[in-house]
Amino acid sequence: MQNSDFDAAAAAAAAPLMPKVERQRLHDTVVEHIRRFIVEGVLEPGKKLNERELCETLGISRTPLREALKVLAAEGLIEISPNRGASVSKMTEAELRETFELMSGLEAFSGELAAERMTAAELAEIKALHYAMLACRAQNDLPGYYSRNQAIHDKINEAARNSALRQTYVSVNRRLQALRFRSNYQTPKWDRAIHDHDEMLKALEARDGKKLSAILRQHLLDKRDAVLQVQSQESVVTTELKT
Repeated sequence: MQNSDFDAAAAAAAAPLMPKVERQRLHDTVVEHIRRFIVEGVLEPGKKLNERELCETLGISRTPLREALKVLAAEGLIEISPNRGASVSKMTEAELRETFELMSGLEAFSGELAAERMTAAELAEIKALHYAMLACRAQNDLPGYYSRNQAIHDKINEAARNSALRQTYVSVNRRLQALRFRSNYQTPKWDRAIHDHDEMLKALEARDGKKLSAILRQHLLDKRDAVLQVQSQESVVTTELKT
C-alpha cells in the first residue's frame, strides 16, 4: 500500500471520532429545545407532533428528532404509539393532583435539609437569581421569570445534598414543569408566587428549615390549585365553543 493510500485509510478510520461528539451535542440540543416547547406551551398537552414541521423548525433530519423523542418519552413528556406517532403527554386530573402532592413533599424535604447544609456561596447565588427573577416579573417576561424561578428551586434541592432525593426530584419535576409554568398565567397567582419566594429567601437566610419546608409545601399545593383552575376555565371555554 502506498503512503497516500495509507493516509487516506487512516483518515477515514479516524473521521467518525469527531462526529460522535457533534452528534451528542445535537442530540442534547434537540431534547432541550423540544422540552422547552412543551414547558412554555408551544406544544400543548395532547398535541400530536408533526415530525416534518419539527424538523423544519429545528433544522434537523428525522433521525435526531426521533432519538430526542425517545428520551422525552422516557421522561414522561411524550407518548409514542406504534400506529399514531408521538404526542405531548397529558396528565389526568387525578395524576396531576397526586404528582403535585408528591412534589410538595419533595420540595419541603429539600428545603428542610438545604437550610442546614447550604453554603454562603450557594445562598448568594440564590439571592442573585431571586433579584433577576424580580426583574423579569417587572418586565412581564414569563419565560425569563420561570427559568430563574426553577433555577432557585433546583439550587435548593441541590443544596440538600441527598442524591436519592435529587434523583427522584428531577424525575418528578420534569413531568410538572409545563404545568408549573402555566400556573403563572394569571397575574394574582404570579404575584402570590413572588411573595412566596420572598418568604423562602428570608427563611433561607435565617436557616429556618421548618419554616422553609412549610412555605415550599404550600407553594406547590397552591401551584396545583392554580393549574386546576386554569384547566377548568379552559374546559368551560372549549365546551362553549362546541355548543
